Amino acid sequence: MKVLFMGTPDFAVASLKRIMEDGHEVCAVFTREDKPQGRGLKIFPPPVKSLALEHHIPVYQPKNLSDQEYIEKILDEKKPEVIIVVAYGRLLPSYVLDYPKYGCLNVHGSLLPKYRGAAPIQRAVMNGEKVTGITTMYMSEMLDAGDIILKKETQIGPQETTGELFDRLSAMGAELLSETLTLVEKGTAPRIPQDHALATLAPMIRKEDARIHWNKSPEEVVNLIRGTNPYPTAYFMLHDQTIKVYSAKVSGNTRHAPSGTVIENNDDHVLEIACLRGESIYLEEIQVQGGRRMRIEDYLRGHKIPAGTIVK
Repeated sequence: MKVLFMGTPDFAVASLKRIMEDGHEVCAVFTREDKPQGRGLKIFPPPVKSLALEHHIPVYQPKNLSDQEYIEKILDEKKPEVIIVVAYGRLLPSYVLDYPKYGCLNVHGSLLPKYRGAAPIQRAVMNGEKVTGITTMYMSEMLDAGDIILKKETQIGPQETTGELFDRLSAMGAELLSETLTLVEKGTAPRIPQDHALATLAPMIRKEDARIHWNKSPEEVVNLIRGTNPYPTAYFMLHDQTIKVYSAKVSGNTRHAPSGTVIENNDDHVLEIACLRGESIYLEEIQVQGGRRMRIEDYLRGHKIPAGTIVK
């Protein structure tokens, strides 16, 4: 089939690769604008753009899709039979949804109707879900509310981070998209309406969403740390310093200490912090503001955090 692909981050790259490997013609790619990254704020292209340019595929980066005349001119020139959307980051207007013969198809990182929105993978991990998956669907004007084509589920590991789950779901999404396109082309793809009453939302993660609140249970704190690794990364404040936390585990201990209290340990290379009801966690990997990411024992060899210290 003649495919117009819309996608932006690493998550979408595997799907674009699979479309090409399956022999479909990718006539164009739409992606978001190049953005500054890192301390030097050097401008980098989105990963999908880099892959498309490697394969000499025309790339378009409109700031939005409101210029109907401009977008329709591209569609009329490329004449896609189907539009595939994977983590593009924009809602499609009706004139785009109605254009291709086989419709607009989406690969979404959850088992819809759960976790509609921009951050389904992060929110599932943050909420301590045990199972998630991939859904392919026909797109509609409502956010992630179109008819379902296929679903595939997977277990979330008890220590699995969002970054690790992203990689697995990206590969699963590419595989499910391949199956979906085969069914669509044959005219045998199912259309299963979503039960909107069961829908839950997964809004974009903001920096403040990653702040650790020590009055939560240890499990909730650890899930937040897993769910925001690698980005935006869970954090707390020690005096006036921001401490990012990449890894932690539930201690199983119950201490008579207020939430956020550093607890005394026999081992100087362990940092235990009280959570709800005095239950606690052990920090495993951190990054102090202005420093590098390191194991907690390496940090504590050069820095002492006295028992009784309150972190926020």
